[in-house]
Amino acid sequence: MWTGGVRVVLPDEEGRILMVHQVHPERDIWLVPGGGTEDGELSREAAVREVMEETGLEIEIERMLWHVEQIKENGEQRFVDFFLGKITGGKLGLGTDPEFSKDEQVMTELAFMTIEEMAAMDNVYPEFLAGELAKLDEEAMKMPDPYRVRA
Repeated sequence: MWTGGVRVVLPDEEGRILMVHQVHPERDIWLVPGGGTEDGELSREAAVREVMEETGLEIEIERMLWHVEQIKENGEQRFVDFFLGKITGGKLGLGTDPEFSKDEQVMTELAFMTIEEMAAMDNVYPEFLAGELAKLDEEAMKMPDPYRVRA
């Protein structure tokens, strides 16, 4: 069975990327905002919703960056769509994850980081994030958005 997820790359005016710090019992990670898709929800819709829940920011999705697939050792299949977003409103503030109770929240901090800062850390998820962001240039950003919805 496939499970779906989304992540959103949100640059600020200086080109830094918004990151969320999460502390789980088994790991301590920094990642771009995002989460799971809900039943009947398109990944773009999930991306907008997840960013609002985690950061308080209203966004527009500009384009898909990557579609990442994973098959875990137990055979579970998962995909994560990475999008480029643009902040359009709201107020930046650490949100909550509705999947966890008030006492079990895992998000601890929000911070804008440069690609160089991300690359210097050993707890950025996924590991390829800084390297792939560094490869994006103006030409790559002008490519057509590969995201399509089939009616």
